[in-house]
Amino acid sequence: MNDDDARALPVPRKAASALRYSLRALQLAWSTSRGLTVLLVLSTVVAGVAPAIAAYVARIVVDQTVAAMDGVAGARDTAMWAIGAEALLVGAVVAAGRGLTFCQQLLKAKLAHTVTHLILEKAITLRLSDFEDPSLHDRMEEARREATVRPLSLITRAFTLARYAISLVGYFALLAQLSWWAVLVLVLAGIPSFLAEARFSEQTFRFFKQHSPENRERHYIETVLTREEFAKEVGFFGLGELLLGRYDALFQTYYGEDRKIAVKRHAWGLVLGLLGTAAFFGAYLWIVWDTVEGILTLGQMTMYLVVFRQGQTAVTSALAALGGIYEDALYLENLDAYLEHAVPELAGSATEGPSPSDGLRVEGLSWTYPGAPRPALSDVSFHLQPGQTLAVVGHNGSGKTTLVKLLTRRYVAQEGRILLDGLDLREWSVAGLRARISVLFQDFNRYKLKAGENIGAGDPTRFEDEDGWRRAADQGLAAALIERLPEGYHTRLGKAFRGATELSGGQWQRLAFARALMPTGNDLLIFDEPTSAADPKRQAEIDERLSDILDGRMGLIVSHRLATARIADQILVLDEGRVAERGTHDALVAEEGLYAALFETQAEAYR
Repeated sequence: MNDDDARALPVPRKAASALRYSLRALQLAWSTSRGLTVLLVLSTVVAGVAPAIAAYVARIVVDQTVAAMDGVAGARDTAMWAIGAEALLVGAVVAAGRGLTFCQQLLKAKLAHTVTHLILEKAITLRLSDFEDPSLHDRMEEARREATVRPLSLITRAFTLARYAISLVGYFALLAQLSWWAVLVLVLAGIPSFLAEARFSEQTFRFFKQHSPENRERHYIETVLTREEFAKEVGFFGLGELLLGRYDALFQTYYGEDRKIAVKRHAWGLVLGLLGTAAFFGAYLWIVWDTVEGILTLGQMTMYLVVFRQGQTAVTSALAALGGIYEDALYLENLDAYLEHAVPELAGSATEGPSPSDGLRVEGLSWTYPGAPRPALSDVSFHLQPGQTLAVVGHNGSGKTTLVKLLTRRYVAQEGRILLDGLDLREWSVAGLRARISVLFQDFNRYKLKAGENIGAGDPTRFEDEDGWRRAADQGLAAALIERLPEGYHTRLGKAFRGATELSGGQWQRLAFARALMPTGNDLLIFDEPTSAADPKRQAEIDERLSDILDGRMGLIVSHRLATARIADQILVLDEGRVAERGTHDALVAEEGLYAALFETQAEAYR
């Protein structure tokens, strides 16, 4: 349902939506904690039933007190017993209120965890292209931002509505003895305020939804100004004031509209609240008049005044809760839209292909980013046989990293096919592919975990396997680095946590290199710019180690450094997403084409 549809909904539909999500809130609370939900229900029932009974008992106290003053036998004892009963009822209300507060306090943390868990659980199912979709990113950010507030608010308001609805049943039953007109006045006095609140609640939700991109940009600026990985450049270039100014400017873009909605909301609330007060004093005059005329007893007058005042509060609070539930329901609708975002089932079930000797085959592969003017890859084809190594080179933007994302099924081919052992990559199971392929991404992660866990992340099934850490670190030229750390493999990395140690870019890359080697038995290894952060000496060591690692296995190396490409059996040259050249290093140099020009440029820099 879009914003225009929501705005067009009639009041009954809005109320129905609010009630439907109230049931959803109860289900959410039940799934979070059954014990707390039962206590919440019991406290709500007691808090709803006791006030009306207490008002009726108060009438008995007043009438029996007056009767005792007139000398009626037994009236004083009855008044005393009634006072005791009223005290118990008031105590029950106090206990129920404390129970509601207790439940809400505990549910706040549990509900926030439950909803955030759902959000994160969904996040791990999303494709890389989903994370690159700004609209879905906005929806995820809205869901995360409100996760600690809205679910509890919805449940609190739902039980508040139930509490006052129960109370109103008793109040209506008592007021009906006076006149049905009193019931009608009580209800009608609260409706205008409810309609205004429902309208402004919807406007407020639409407002924040509309400005999600600005809020997300402000959150990003907060991250840049408060995280250690940005602090070096921000401080050196003096970006702090500039970014802070942009942060303030983004706030000003929507604060004026937010203020305008708030002024209207509270102005209408004041006017309609005064109408409700006028209705109460009208009923006040009516009840006192009837008492003076002898139609009502003093006890009845006291009861009706208490009931009308409490009933008015109950009507206002119930309708306000209903309007608030509708506002919270709009958030849950956004949450559901995110949780129900369709993610095509990509994983097949195959763990092996029909032609193990065929290796990796790419046929007519094309890929275009959403909104891009031209394809990132266009009609790319090649064949990597078992035991061979292929290097992919080209200018920046030629499609090399996009190819890696397609080969690792981070993207799914729009045109063409990728075959492993004669089977389309889409038909392989996740476990099957992980057993066959490992990868070092160019933009590898720097996990603020232990050094060993940074390596273990390459194989979650052996995340804490210290023998595996050491084997992969030794193979990936990271062992000496780790052994120099304060606590070796158990040293916390990064600067986000107390006692952690930061690494250089090249050192982080060595850990990522070792991470790609953590799995065992993979026969297709993909390395995207494995020497980008290495000095010449370290590059030579890595090139030699790559040659050893890839001996007898399929390897695909993406590199700007053509010295690394020379270790490959074949070189594929991409230019603007297309295959421009292919062949061995010597053959491509002899052709004096694009590869030869790139190689000559790099060689000239060393002469």
